[in-house]
Amino acid sequence: MANTASAEKANRQNERHRLHNKYYAKTTRNAIRDIRNTTDKKTAEENAPKVYAMIDKLAKKGLIHKNKASNLKSGIQVYINKLA
Repeated sequence: MANTASAEKANRQNERHRLHNKYYAKTTRNAIRDIRNTTDKKTAEENAPKVYAMIDKLAKKGLIHKNKASNLKSGIQVYINKLA
């Protein structure tokens, strides 16, 4: 329980930020899933830069570690390269 007005405001801001971050993290996970579920190489290659940007933004905000972002991007590229 917040004891001061500034603590109450901080709690409100934290909740807004948490929901905002949750939305963008979930959207990025869905985009990654969509690329990994596609079988068309051309479509995957067209969507990859958008997904890479989303992953980079999550890493920049600190929602995921920069190494995890790198691993995700690498995994997507490996999958795209394997498509016929």
